[in-house]
Amino acid sequence: MNKVRAAITAIGGWVPETVLSNADLEKMVDTNDEWIISRTGIKERRILKGPDRGTSEIGINAVRQILEKRNLSPLDIDLVIVGTVTPDYFFPSTSNLICDQLGLKNAWGYDLAAACSGFLYALSTGAQFIETGRCKKVIVVGSDKMSSIIDYEDRATCVIFGDGGGAVLLEPDDSGVGIIDFVLKADGSGGQHLNMKGGGSRNPSNHETVDKKMHFVHQEGQAVFKHAVTNMADVSAEIMERNNLKSEDIAYLLAHQANKRIIDATASRMGLSSEKVLMNIERYGNTTSGTIPLLMTDYEHLFRKGDNIVFSAFGGGFTWGAIYLKWAYDPK
Repeated sequence: MNKVRAAITAIGGWVPETVLSNADLEKMVDTNDEWIISRTGIKERRILKGPDRGTSEIGINAVRQILEKRNLSPLDIDLVIVGTVTPDYFFPSTSNLICDQLGLKNAWGYDLAAACSGFLYALSTGAQFIETGRCKKVIVVGSDKMSSIIDYEDRATCVIFGDGGGAVLLEPDDSGVGIIDFVLKADGSGGQHLNMKGGGSRNPSNHETVDKKMHFVHQEGQAVFKHAVTNMADVSAEIMERNNLKSEDIAYLLAHQANKRIIDATASRMGLSSEKVLMNIERYGNTTSGTIPLLMTDYEHLFRKGDNIVFSAFGGGFTWGAIYLKWAYDPK
């Protein structure tokens, strides 16, 4: 009997309706379409506008798709883990809100913060509950409303981020498919280059923190780019070496959609041709924890049962990692 692994058996993704194009940003900050595309590959991003709309709305729509696709009762779900750095509130957790709105009354859950690596951290954590037999159906959500923490007068950050995300259903499988291996890393010393300083216990919200714009994302682009290029490529190469994978063995790379140049550098290190590297950064920008589940949603029709797929991400903290899995089903 093969080892029981956590297999992705359904996916869902959702983005809000409002589009923020590069042309729109040209009217807001000193930037232009050519500059943005050449440095990031982004043409537009989605923005969740309107009162009382938070990250949970993204997760609710994605999870609802999973329940409908699989014809599942809300009572079938055991656990919901949400990777996000933009929770609706400090508490209750976004996971709690999603469970309540969808009637997942038998599920417990929590939020996990690892910036742009959040989905990988949450997915590898959820897999452990499946492998140990403690849970049979785990939903992992990666979603962020980045527009809520972006300064639209700061051209270094406002051109990069968007809102959106997705979710996956994990179930046990002993046929050889599922999550095979993961490598996760962290280096807190990198936090100085990419962070949000206000709102936590060190700098509680007050007039001074608001006036100093401490509740917005701060990014030192060159330092982050340098670390991201090196670490995403290194960890992706490491997961290949650990599992004796050659470039021809890999069907697809699903890399965090932060910057096209970083994705290209990772693919080059892995020896992958362009057709194996999936991207949608031009349409959504960097949705932080949401990028990889959105990639899965957009390209689900390409995946075949048994395909070797690598996920790779890098985020603030610094956090980074890679997951190797065998895809569990053919297109429906």
